Amino acid sequence: MEHALSPATLTELRRPRPYPAVSVLTPTHRREPENAQDLVRLRNVLAEAKKQLDHDPAVTRERRNDVVEQLDRALAEVDLTHAEDGLVIFAAPGEHQVWSLARPVPERVVLADTFLTRNLVAAQAAERPFWALSVSSDRVALWNGGGDRVVPARAGGFPLTRDRDNFDAERQQRIGDMPSAFRDEDTRHFLRDADTAMSRLLRTHPRPLYVTGETAALSLLDEIGTVTKDATHIAHGGLAHGTPDAVWQAIGPMIEAENRRNVDTVARRLESARGSKSFAAGVDEVRQNAEQGRVQLLAVEENYRATVRADGGVHLVPAESGELDAREDIVDEIVERCLDTGAEVRFVPDGTLGDARGIAGVLRY
Repeated sequence: MEHALSPATLTELRRPRPYPAVSVLTPTHRREPENAQDLVRLRNVLAEAKKQLDHDPAVTRERRNDVVEQLDRALAEVDLTHAEDGLVIFAAPGEHQVWSLARPVPERVVLADTFLTRNLVAAQAAERPFWALSVSSDRVALWNGGGDRVVPARAGGFPLTRDRDNFDAERQQRIGDMPSAFRDEDTRHFLRDADTAMSRLLRTHPRPLYVTGETAALSLLDEIGTVTKDATHIAHGGLAHGTPDAVWQAIGPMIEAENRRNVDTVARRLESARGSKSFAAGVDEVRQNAEQGRVQLLAVEENYRATVRADGGVHLVPAESGELDAREDIVDEIVERCLDTGAEVRFVPDGTLGDARGIAGVLRY
C-alpha cells in the first residue's frame, strides 16, 4: 500500500485516464473492535464499484473486465492489519493503486476520466510529513515520518551502507576511538554521498529534514553537507541501526514542540487578519475565497468535517450524508484547492479556531 504522496506522483495521478477511472474510498480503523467490519465494508464498496461498471453503458465489456481485474488485484494487496483511518483504491484499464491514509474518508465510488485525489492531498497536508536521516560511520538510514510515527523508507538509494573492504568497525571499537571514524577520508566520502542522495530525494519529495547521529557525525555533516547542513540536527547515536520506535522517541519531542509553535503562529496570524479585514471563517465563506484563489493561509481543525449541498445559488448549506447532491468531503476539496493555488495549509487541534467553526483563512486581498 502507498503512503507517501510526492508532487510528481500527484501529477501522475491527476492525468486523464481512459474511461472509466474508478476511485473507491472507505473508512478503516486502527484498533479493535472498530476494525472488525473493515474487510466486509471494503468488499461491499468494491462490489458497488463493480455494479456501477456493469450498469454503465459507456463502459465496454473489455474495459469492464480489465478494471474489475484491477480492483481484484488491489483487494489482494490491501493489508488491513496495518490499517490507518482511510483507504483509497484507484483502478483504470491496465493499472491500480492502493493508498492508506491517516485521515478518515467518506465511503464512495466515483467513475470518471481522472482519479479522485482530494482526500490524498488533504491527508498528506494533515499528516505534516517529514524525513529523518540517521547517520553512522557505516550506515545511513532514512525514515518516512508523519503524524506520530516514522517507518523505514526505501527511497533515494537508502539505506546506504559502508563498503566493508574499507571499514573495520571492530578495529575501531578495539582501539576505543570511535570518533576517529569520522575523521578518515573514506567516511567523509561516505557521508558526502549520503548528503548528495538526500539532496536528490528532496528535489522530488520536498519535506522538512531531521538528522540524527553522534556529535562527531553531525559535526562532519556541518562541514561537508549541503542539504543536511541546513537540517535540524539531533545528537543521538545508534539510530542508523535502530527501530522506528527508537527513532520516534528521539525526534518526537522536537516534532511536537515545532507543531505547538506552528499552532501559536497560526493563531496570531488569524487574529491579525481579523483586524485587517482579511479574514474568512466557516466552510461557505472559506470555500468561496478558496475557489477565487484568495486564501493565503488555511487553518482547519484536525477532526472537522462538513457535509453540504448547494442552496440553489452560490452558497452551501448543511446536508445529511447520502443526501442527493451532498458533498461529503467539502473540507478536503477546500484543502486541495488552497494547496493548488499556493496557500499554506495548517491543521490545528480541535477547538483552536473558536467561533470560526472549524475552518478559517487569511486572505491575500
